[in-house]
Amino acid sequence: MTRVLIVDDQALVRAGLAALINAAPDLEVVGQACDGLEAVALAASTRPDVLLMDIRMPVLDGVMATERILHEAGGNPCAILILTTFDLDEYVYAALCAGASGFLLKESPPERLLAAIHTVAAGEMLFAASVTRRLVEAYAQQSKAHVDIPADLSALTAREAEVLRLVARGMTNGEIAEHLTVSEATVKTHLNRSMAKLNLSSRAQAVVVAYETGLVTPQRSAPAGGPSRP
Repeated sequence: MTRVLIVDDQALVRAGLAALINAAPDLEVVGQACDGLEAVALAASTRPDVLLMDIRMPVLDGVMATERILHEAGGNPCAILILTTFDLDEYVYAALCAGASGFLLKESPPERLLAAIHTVAAGEMLFAASVTRRLVEAYAQQSKAHVDIPADLSALTAREAEVLRLVARGMTNGEIAEHLTVSEATVKTHLNRSMAKLNLSSRAQAVVVAYETGLVTPQRSAPAGGPSRP
């Protein structure tokens, strides 16, 4: 059973989310919070597997709440899924820097929400890495939120740095494994070691770090008629 904590400043939104989640056979709502401060307290007392976090709230916003919750959780953090109205939002970027596992638009259909909860509960990012890259490219130069990282990536081996670079370029573990001619388990090991060395808690943070350290540089938008390539 996946335990879910709901955080939103609108009572009707919380009630609707709770009804939907509790109706699923393998999901259970363990609490509801109306602001970030209450979310921090409830996350500590209920220890949810997944936390649905509204991004803009009074008292304490979703970014600050995400930082506090993950910091206080130590080595056993919950997966935090950001609920937002706009996909290109500096608050979403800041939440990714803070360690959130991904984001979901509030206009998404119910089945998308349930699938998203299962995705982040399994330790995966919710969205395609290309979406993360788009957010990073949009805000890396202007966001006030930065991950606390070393001045360089010298602690990483050459292969660890290469895996991190490919993750930031939008490739999945399977695609990286094929590209490097190694197993997917080996890719996961390199990525996990990189994250441990850089004190990162999520794949999204790893993408942000790759851009903010210059390991990967933003790509220009593709000309009309064709998609951009990493």
